[in-house]
Amino acid sequence: MFGTDQNKVLIVAELSANHLQNFDLALKTVEAMAKSGADAVKVQTYTPDTITIKCNSSDFLIKHDTIWDGKTLYDLYQKAYLPWEWHYKLKSLAEDFGLLFFSTPFDKTAVDFLESLDVPFYKIASFEITDIPLIEYVASKGKPVIISTGIATLSDIESAILACHRMKNYQIALLKCVSSYPTSLNEVNLRSIPYLEKIFNVVVGLSDHTLSFSVSVAAVTLGAKIIEKHFILDRSLGGPDAAFSLEPDEFKRMVLAIREIEEALGESSYKLSEKQVKARVFSRSLYVVQDVSAGDIISESNVRSIRPGYGLHPKYLKDIIGKKFRKSLSKGTPLRWEYIEL
Repeated sequence: MFGTDQNKVLIVAELSANHLQNFDLALKTVEAMAKSGADAVKVQTYTPDTITIKCNSSDFLIKHDTIWDGKTLYDLYQKAYLPWEWHYKLKSLAEDFGLLFFSTPFDKTAVDFLESLDVPFYKIASFEITDIPLIEYVASKGKPVIISTGIATLSDIESAILACHRMKNYQIALLKCVSSYPTSLNEVNLRSIPYLEKIFNVVVGLSDHTLSFSVSVAAVTLGAKIIEKHFILDRSLGGPDAAFSLEPDEFKRMVLAIREIEEALGESSYKLSEKQVKARVFSRSLYVVQDVSAGDIISESNVRSIRPGYGLHPKYLKDIIGKKFRKSLSKGTPLRWEYIEL
């Protein structure tokens, strides 16, 4: 549903505002995403006028203890939005590198535009989870929908999922997310990832706004199948999202760690591997540790639990102490039932 290999975590590099409205920088960033091991690149499709209005009243002034405090919403989005005409080349370049390319639309015109690009799936941003008409319109396109839950109550999440269901769309993923930029570690609450999966029975993942990638790696151990992380060529470039974005080398290390973890997770069983079965020869077993004659009494002096594991199981030692050897045996003989008078 999300990506081409359902057994792999889908690792999404978020461009967000890290293009700094420089087309060449945007192209170089997509190329670096591919070289860093991303599976997909995500952009955001809006203009200042499709997401807010130009207004200087208090309601539109950012003042919520964020890194963008002091700006109006319009001014922030004016500096952050990705020009729509760039989408064509960025999508083409991403696909040339084998990356999936998709976006977060913020209104119906953006959805229509992205449909003309034939994106494979859609993302609903955290702050749009309450925009039920938008979610219904996105879901009506019949493509998988990834929904971030950064500001959502369980009721909000249920409403968003039901909006998709009303459109006969059941291809849904939820991303655990904290809409705090950057996110403090004590806000993350990774244990809610398996909780979301259990409650809503959907694919789950993480949209990570912390300052490192350890949280993303940990999320995979808890069942995350999608990891989204902001990507920037160099944090010194600045920009609205620079502080919580990963540089190429960091992103590459995150990808490597995730691939190692998903391989190590394996299956939820305790069936021994072929190597483990073979390694059992190095376990302990019962051996004759001094030369003995037929009729000698078995004791802890002449039979011990030692390595390797070719003799009787050590659990039988108490059962055979005091019994007699049936035949003469030399030191180093693995004990067998046929050597004991029962």
